[in-house]
Amino acid sequence: MNDERRGYVYGLTAYVMWGFFPIYFKLLRPAAPLEILAHRVIWSVLFVSLVLAAMRNWRFLSGLLRDRRRLGGAALAAVFIGLNWATYIYGVNSSRVVETALGYFITPLVVVLLGVSVQRERLRAWQWVAVGVGTLAVAVLTVDYGRLPYIALILAATFGTYSLIKKRLSLPPAEGLFVESAVLALPALIYLGWLGNTGDAVFGQVSAGHTVLMMLAGVATAVPLLLFAASANRVSLVGMGMMQYVAPILQLACGVLLYREPMPAPRLAGFALVWVALIIFTVDGIRRARAAGRNAAADTESRRVAAGPVAATTEPAAALPPR
Repeated sequence: MNDERRGYVYGLTAYVMWGFFPIYFKLLRPAAPLEILAHRVIWSVLFVSLVLAAMRNWRFLSGLLRDRRRLGGAALAAVFIGLNWATYIYGVNSSRVVETALGYFITPLVVVLLGVSVQRERLRAWQWVAVGVGTLAVAVLTVDYGRLPYIALILAATFGTYSLIKKRLSLPPAEGLFVESAVLALPALIYLGWLGNTGDAVFGQVSAGHTVLMMLAGVATAVPLLLFAASANRVSLVGMGMMQYVAPILQLACGVLLYREPMPAPRLAGFALVWVALIIFTVDGIRRARAAGRNAAADTESRRVAAGPVAATTEPAAALPPR
């Protein structure tokens, strides 16, 4: 198996794991969403600590602690990913799996809008069309729900903002997850201590299997993230862009087929508009990437020709196997 195929295996495995997260978090009931979140944070810190110890990669902490800007950015990223996790767990365990899937469908469009408003990027014409269709979809779904689909919008906004912050920080996945979980660990411990004192803690009170599942929240958080990172290093951006829809499609299937959440015609129409927006967005991205690849190849060829016959005759020798 070549490196690119291995990257697709890693990426698809990560997205499939994320796609079946509704089943996992449903199994953690009757624990309340905040208790599940607190345990997810604590066990993530412990698991990623073991990963970093195995990698012998603790030196990044000293550099991060000396860099106040990056440390502040990591703390801000922790706040947004914590809000994202809490909203997702609440959505799943309040029987709104379909709405959580919608959140991850519209996340790419929110990321584009953040690029325009924060990064001062300019949208291409078809990107504006995709954003317009996505906005219409949200309007249709608002009429159907009788309210704004706030769980979907919070998920998209928090994850989009988190992605923007992470892009600026450029922290490796394991190190980034450790810092973010560590920032959230103290409030999580305080909350779990308060639950224990009031007698409202569910952890350890349901069954041995439930306790193990709560403890595995750290593994469930870290493993797909590490697989995603391994995939991103091997697969093109176009390939990653196509795979990102696997998770919300599986989440939607879980909500409709497994948990029998309603999907009336107006709601289906709203989702159809979202899919149209994503198709426009994806096709435009693929065409843009291919055009950039052709331009890069043309530039390389023009430089080779401009370099003259010496460069042309010496180039094939570089392709010979080493002696």
